[in-house]
Amino acid sequence: MKGDLFSSRHMAQPAVAPGMTVENAKCLRYTVNGEMLARQGAMIAYRGNLQFERKGQGVGGMLKRAVTGEGLPLMAVRGQGEAWFAHEAQNCFIVEVEPGDEFTVNGRNVLCFDATLSYRIATVKGAGITGGGLFNSVFTGHGELGLVCEGNPLVIPVSPRYPVYVDTDAVVGWTAGLQTSLHRSQSIGSMLRGGSGEAVQLALQGEGYVVVRPSEATPQKAGQH
Repeated sequence: MKGDLFSSRHMAQPAVAPGMTVENAKCLRYTVNGEMLARQGAMIAYRGNLQFERKGQGVGGMLKRAVTGEGLPLMAVRGQGEAWFAHEAQNCFIVEVEPGDEFTVNGRNVLCFDATLSYRIATVKGAGITGGGLFNSVFTGHGELGLVCEGNPLVIPVSPRYPVYVDTDAVVGWTAGLQTSLHRSQSIGSMLRGGSGEAVQLALQGEGYVVVRPSEATPQKAGQH
């Protein structure tokens, strides 16, 4: 077969080492030699001897389901082979987590990750309201984390002198060393007089980085597709 479709630009490349690589802007490839974890339903193709298993739903499992957002549990992928992961043609990125690192990420942005990473569920202090980015997963350990983002993410440095305030529906994640809280930028009166309506943002203070997606629209839930 000939034509642009069969050019090297679209062709899956040979695996060079176990683990995670960016196949193209919209897809990650994971060369499995043992076990890895992924957002259930994110696998778009695979080859080799791989088994896919839904994660258990015990007490801990129910909590860890939140790592991928509402109603999107994790799955384990075991064996030897290659699997490709994507989600709604969103852009894909890899974060390398090293010992001592801590990366907090919104569950909707998790695609897949190494089994060597540990994760726990955390909420933003004082965030007793509904809204994106207030119920997150904290990754620690040593390994790689595959993320998706609508468009190209913006990474903003945070310093003690320059805290950053982000829309709660736009935040993707942030690094260790940052303290979070909710910040009210307008009075109710200002909103009623035609203000922007963005009354509450996520405030980040300290030393580190915050990752923001170039959209503040609330993503559709899985059941709406």
